[in-house]
Amino acid sequence: MSSSFAERFGLWSADQQAQAKDIIARIDAGELDVLRFAWPDQHGVLRGKTLVAVAARSALARGVNLTSTLLAKDTSHRSVFPVFSAGGGFALEGLQGGADFVVLADPSTFRMLPWAPRTGWVLCDAYMKDGQPCPFATRSILQRALGQLSARNLEFVAGLEVEFHVFKLDEAHMALSDSGQPGTPPAVSLLTHGHQYLTELRYDRVDALMDLLRTQLQALGLPLHSLEIEFGPSQFELVFGPTVGMAPADTMVLLRSAIKQICQRNGYHATFMCRPKIPSVMSSGWHLHQSLQHVKSGANAFMPEAGGGVLSPLGMQYLAGLKAHACGAAALASPTLNGYRRYRPFSLAPDRAIWAQDNRGAMLRVLGAPGDNASRIENRVGEPTANPYLYLASQLFSGLHGIEHAMDPGPSADAPYETPAEQLPRSLDAALAALQADAVLVEGLGKPFVDYYCHIKQAEIARFNLEVTEWEHREYFDMF
Repeated sequence: MSSSFAERFGLWSADQQAQAKDIIARIDAGELDVLRFAWPDQHGVLRGKTLVAVAARSALARGVNLTSTLLAKDTSHRSVFPVFSAGGGFALEGLQGGADFVVLADPSTFRMLPWAPRTGWVLCDAYMKDGQPCPFATRSILQRALGQLSARNLEFVAGLEVEFHVFKLDEAHMALSDSGQPGTPPAVSLLTHGHQYLTELRYDRVDALMDLLRTQLQALGLPLHSLEIEFGPSQFELVFGPTVGMAPADTMVLLRSAIKQICQRNGYHATFMCRPKIPSVMSSGWHLHQSLQHVKSGANAFMPEAGGGVLSPLGMQYLAGLKAHACGAAALASPTLNGYRRYRPFSLAPDRAIWAQDNRGAMLRVLGAPGDNASRIENRVGEPTANPYLYLASQLFSGLHGIEHAMDPGPSADAPYETPAEQLPRSLDAALAALQADAVLVEGLGKPFVDYYCHIKQAEIARFNLEVTEWEHREYFDMF
C-alpha cells in the first residue's frame, strides 16, 4: 500500500499524527457529516473544499488538490496571470495550464463549527506535488520567519485588537443583473448611530449581536477577551488575548471568516473593509500587540529590568527594526486601496514611522515597565483586511533585523503628528514601491514572492484607475 502525501514527505510531526488519529476517531464515531479543508490564499481569504466524512477520512493525510489558478486571483477573483502560458504565468515549474497543487491539513487546527451542524473544519498548508512548500503560500512564509526566531530560542507572542462594521442586511442584491466580478454589494442599514464610544446604552442596544458573536467565537476556542462599541456608526471592536507562534495569524483568518458567516446566517452583514462608504464613517484598524518570549522559561524578553527603560535592550532593538522597515512593510499591513484612506493626521491612525510611550497617535505604541510581564509593542498601522501571515511575517523579519544589528529606535515621539519622521506611504502604489525597495523584507519574503504579490496588487490598482469615480463626475461633469 502506497504511503500518504504526509507520510511520503514527512510533513507531519508526531503531535500532528496523533491529532489526525483523533479526527479520524471522531469521523468513525459518526460525529461529522462533512469536513471543510480551508486554505488561506494570498489575500488571507479562506478557500478550499468540503468533503463528506468518508472521503475526508483518507484526505486528511493524502491532501486535497486545488487548482493553481487560485494563486492567480486578485481581490475581484480575476486571474491576473496568464495561467495557460509556460509556467502558468508564474515562471514556476508545475503550475502551468491550471495544474493542481496540494493542500494538506494541519490537524492541530481542527475545530467543529458551532454555527454549522455536524461540520468540522481544518486549516491547510499548500505544497507542490514534490512535497515542497508552495512558494506563494503565505502561511509557510510566516512559518519560515518563526523558524528564524526559534533559532534564537525565542517565540513570538501577539494579541489582536480588531475593528469592523456590522450592519442589518436589508437586501442581498441577488437578482440576475447583480452578478459580476465583483457583484453588487448588499443594501444595509445601521445597528448604531455611532459617536457614543464605549457607552453601555449602545452596547445594550446590540446585545443580541454581541452575545451571538461571543458564544460562537468562544465555542470555536478563540481567546476572546472583550467586545466593545467603537466610535463610528455600526462599528465594533473585539480584543483577543495573547497567543504564541502561528496561533495569532490562524486566529485572525478564522475569526474574520467566522464573523462573516455567523452574521450572514442571522440577517446581518459584517465587513472588515477599512473605510466603508457610509455617512460619518470611522476607519477600522487592526492593532497588533506583540512581544517575544524565551522558549525555555516563557519569560517576556521585552520586559525591562528595574531602573531600565520602557523595554529591555532586545525589545528596543526589535522596536528599531519595526520603525526602520515601517514603509516597506506598509503594503503587507494595509494591502487594499481603501486602507490608505485611513492614514490622516490627528485621527488615531498613524501617518509617519515613529514610536512613543503609551501614545495612540504613534505608529508604534510602547507599553512596558519593570515587573510588567505584559510589556509589549502595539503596532497601529494595520487594517483588518491584511493577510495575517504576511503582516506578522513582516514584523518578525523587521524586528529580527533590528536585533541582529543592535539598532537604536531613537527617542520617544511625544507629539506624534508633529515630530519630523519618515512619512508612511499614502497610497497602495507607493507602498508597493517601498516594499520592493526594502532589501531586508525582499530577502525575508523571497524576491519571487514579492514580485508575485506586487503583480497582483498592481492589477487591482490598474482596474481602479480605469473606473470613473463619483468624485470625478461631481467635480468635472458640470464645470467643463
